[in-house]
Amino acid sequence: MKLQDRVKLKKFINELKKIRGRHTELVSVFVPKDYDLNKINQHLAEEQSTAQNIKDARTRKNVIDSLERCIRHLRLYKKTPENGLALFAGNASENESKIDIKVWSLEPPEPLNFRLYRCDQTFLLDPLIEMLETKEIFGLIVLDRREGDVGTLKGTRIESIVHMTSGVPGKTKAGGQCVMPDTLITLYNNSKILLKDVKEGDLVKSYNFKTKKFQPSRVLKKWDVKKDKTIVIKNGNKILKCSEDHLVFIGNPKTKYANELKTNDGLLHDDLKIFKIDSLKINKKNVNMIDIEVENKNFIANGLIVHNSAARFERLREGAAKEFYRRIGEAANKAFLEMKDLKGILVGGPGPTKEEFLEGGHLNEQLKRKVVAIEDLGYTGDFGLQELVDKSQEALVNLEITEEKSILNEFFTLLGKNENMVSYGDKVDHALEMGAVDKLLLSENLDEKEIEKYEEKALNYGTKIVIISVNTREGEQLKTIGGKAALLRYPI
Repeated sequence: MKLQDRVKLKKFINELKKIRGRHTELVSVFVPKDYDLNKINQHLAEEQSTAQNIKDARTRKNVIDSLERCIRHLRLYKKTPENGLALFAGNASENESKIDIKVWSLEPPEPLNFRLYRCDQTFLLDPLIEMLETKEIFGLIVLDRREGDVGTLKGTRIESIVHMTSGVPGKTKAGGQCVMPDTLITLYNNSKILLKDVKEGDLVKSYNFKTKKFQPSRVLKKWDVKKDKTIVIKNGNKILKCSEDHLVFIGNPKTKYANELKTNDGLLHDDLKIFKIDSLKINKKNVNMIDIEVENKNFIANGLIVHNSAARFERLREGAAKEFYRRIGEAANKAFLEMKDLKGILVGGPGPTKEEFLEGGHLNEQLKRKVVAIEDLGYTGDFGLQELVDKSQEALVNLEITEEKSILNEFFTLLGKNENMVSYGDKVDHALEMGAVDKLLLSENLDEKEIEKYEEKALNYGTKIVIISVNTREGEQLKTIGGKAALLRYPI
């Protein structure tokens, strides 16, 4: 909020705070942006009719007259102002024997997003007072591999901008790479067994491409699957019937899906030799097949070294996760790059996904530099956004304190090395009147009216005001030198 808007709003609020009604006779009306003023006038006219039922004659007259003043005032507007309108009317006389119905209106510095009418002994000013509060904006990103949310923290209000789901498959998904039940599987002791007879826990023979040695590999999962298409691969005296998405080794350790194979491709045999494919045939027929997952990611089927199911699905999971991170990054970039007052970004989520997201380059580099907290969370969604804010409180406080300490350190450094470029205590007023103050530092310990006085003066000279807390050693030092200090534009 611009300083001139802040000063204007403060004056407006303080003026209306002083007014008290004898009964519930003070009218407050809030018109949201883009709302039809004709509908507001119709509503106020209806309230005038309802007010005829008020028993106390004076209260009745004051409410009806106040509503009439509101209706007349609204006719001055051709359309609702850009941010909406706050309208107040009531008896402003401090003399109980006199009546002085006045109307006040304000085009708020921030958009109103609600409609409200109220009669009370005091004007409803809370929505305007909230606008005076510091509303630094923080971006929020919460995600795991299932879902993600992009939102904002503005003051104490958490808002969700977008929620999206990933479509990333679960960790174990059956029915991917399959072979026929009568396929011979080589066990670690070099005996062979039909795939249909293999049990979870059996040790099959597997090749370690790093150590270049065969090793035992435990069968972790086994599934029965139905497929409507089979690929028959003939390679010398070896024949493998598998699903079209089955991975086979064409090199050391290169792989290809069965439906991508060509007859000039070579397949890796259990003697580690590579022989070119003799023929490929596609059978379009519903058949029962079996899929297994083994520890070392490969096994020997009919004498050929083939991949197991888990590898393909892990690849699918990784691809889907990267695509999801990309979409989350695009949403965050679109939302946050347009925010002029974005102070920082908080990122959180269960497990390692938040680090994968940040390290994957999905967030704009300019925004990535604004990340001030990365938190482990138990939730995503709305609960996750709230948990992220709760867990980041220390980082948020430290950030504010760091900024305060930085500007105060600048002041005290100049005070020691170039005291003509700073001012403090009662001398600040003289520097301010000269228009020499660039930044005015005021302790939060000062009286509110005194702070308001300095805000009005600062407005005349284009001076920036920084309110300093007393929660740090530097803040306490400012308090002891009078609670006022200034960084100057030029030496005096």
